[in-house]
Amino acid sequence: MRKSSLRHTCAALAAVTSLALAATACGGTTKEDVKEEGGGAAASAGKADPNAETKKGLTVGFLPKQVNNPYFTVADKGGEKALKELGSSYKEVGPSSGTDTAGQVSYVNTLTQQQVDAMAVSAQDPGALCTALKQAMKNGVKVVTYDSDTNPECRNAFVSQASADALGRTQVRLLAEQIGNKGEIAILSAAQTATNQNAWIEIMKDELKDPKYKDVKLVKVAYGDDDAQKSFQQTQGLLQEYPNLKGIISPTTVGIKAAAQYLSGSKYKGKVSLTGLGTPNDMRKYVKNGTVEAFELWDPAKLGELAARTAVALASGQITGKEGETFEAGAMGEYTIGEDGVIDLGEPTVFNAKNIDQFNF
Repeated sequence: MRKSSLRHTCAALAAVTSLALAATACGGTTKEDVKEEGGGAAASAGKADPNAETKKGLTVGFLPKQVNNPYFTVADKGGEKALKELGSSYKEVGPSSGTDTAGQVSYVNTLTQQQVDAMAVSAQDPGALCTALKQAMKNGVKVVTYDSDTNPECRNAFVSQASADALGRTQVRLLAEQIGNKGEIAILSAAQTATNQNAWIEIMKDELKDPKYKDVKLVKVAYGDDDAQKSFQQTQGLLQEYPNLKGIISPTTVGIKAAAQYLSGSKYKGKVSLTGLGTPNDMRKYVKNGTVEAFELWDPAKLGELAARTAVALASGQITGKEGETFEAGAMGEYTIGEDGVIDLGEPTVFNAKNIDQFNF
């Protein structure tokens, strides 16, 4: 068993207990994202009973930012597997666009009307879903956010892929090392409203204030909306606008893959460095052909699994979402709920040519 509190330094590849646990991540919120809101986790009525029996026969709905997004497909399958093991049912609903916030609201309402016991939501916007989620909680639905958070009062708990601090700073460090701490860099993000992306970008900007980056200049933050074609075009546009660009950070699995695709077929291959958050399966060929040196991520399947186990623990009364509560997450071990109802999954892993073939997701 291990506590889930995350150290604020991201190790390069740490030993992993199972190769299936390839560490990777796309977008998400983290504990730093929610501190400003205060008030802790919402709807923490009642008292937790850590010895309460785990309920079976529950229905947990998963609502990702975008269905058919490879990252969320892996994450939600992790949730489905956990729910089957726990004797409960899984269902997935969601919009086909990563920026269809109104669609997400509609799906929250649908799950509430279907009287699911709990829902796991990756929010496209921190506030837009709040009214619908609060109504869900009033109707007895336990709400877990994962990957990308809402305002804390709009859910019971948030499963964070890692702390914003660790993810933001390590991506800057990875790129700075690759460009020799010198040159112009850009960030290729997802949507402008994505809470996780914005949190990481603010941390990146803060990290760049360190004197060791005095020769590194962030020239632009571009947005690809987690759309492959738009992200590809944004990469092309960045290089046309900034011909001396030395590196790009893309903290989104869709963005980094699209950027790598563009770079690999261009004159910039091997000259412009690229890092960020990607899955090994998406990035393997770009690492092997020399387009990308190193990138990082957590295991999305484990993120989905922890979201499912948190939902069941909430529905079973074992936790309420209050800081300091602990619960068992099967083979994943024991987790402790932190400030504002945040639960950290763990540290990301750095992938490079030496280790990428050890992972398959």
